[in-house]
Amino acid sequence: MTKQTTILAEGLGFPEDPRWRGDRLWFSDMNRGVVMTVDETGVLNTVLHVPGSPSGLGWLPDGRLLVVSMIDRKLLRLDSDGLVEVADLFDLASYHLNDMVVDDRGRAYIGNFGFDLTKREPFSPAEIIMVKPDGSARVAARDMAFPNGTVITPDGRTLIVAESFGRRLTAFTRKEDGSLVDRRLWADIAPATPDGICLDRDGAVWVASPETADVLRVLPGGTIADRVSVSTRPYACMLGGVDRRTLFVCTSGGWSLTDGCIEGIEVEVPGAGLP
Repeated sequence: MTKQTTILAEGLGFPEDPRWRGDRLWFSDMNRGVVMTVDETGVLNTVLHVPGSPSGLGWLPDGRLLVVSMIDRKLLRLDSDGLVEVADLFDLASYHLNDMVVDDRGRAYIGNFGFDLTKREPFSPAEIIMVKPDGSARVAARDMAFPNGTVITPDGRTLIVAESFGRRLTAFTRKEDGSLVDRRLWADIAPATPDGICLDRDGAVWVASPETADVLRVLPGGTIADRVSVSTRPYACMLGGVDRRTLFVCTSGGWSLTDGCIEGIEVEVPGAGLP
């Protein structure tokens, strides 16, 4: 049976890339160019402005925030005196940067669009770029079909990425140096279009699918074990809360500055892994 979320916060632009940290949910409002937080009572707070449009979020081992700046294709870090540039990825990324996951050593894996989606350009494959804390960067995977939400399993050995235009989840084995090898299909979930994803303790992946307007709990191989309905269209999800059993969902009905929401629902299996 399909379950229905409740709305925690509304009146947002285009919320994306939710991350649970401490006692609140962090997220990027891409349309308004800000990183925000919301607590479990619905209280919103603006953390910082990112002129180049924020996307993926993560943290270094020392607790400093990393944020993707989409349009200028940079990875930024929030220091005590403000935002600083970690890496300029313009020459490595085919188009605007997108989602990101940061591992326990501070290595960031960042996807990109591959082409100008807003102008309806022909599809072009994209890359996943790995950036080390010192700012050195290289392409970790090529020929990706719009790499989007990304997770790392609790043992750190596997990275799973949503390929939105491939309608699939793809897995890589992670080597000690962070390299991605042994590319393989984790789940074919057509007709769903995977956007943001998160991982639970049983190894299932929750998938926000905007085109089918629901959030799916997917088992390895592609079996749909659960389904959640939202108010409009879901673009990202995150398991958080005190016991990591609240599934937070970022939703939007379009590209206005007021129809974005953070929604939530309690689920049985708690979150695990990164982010």
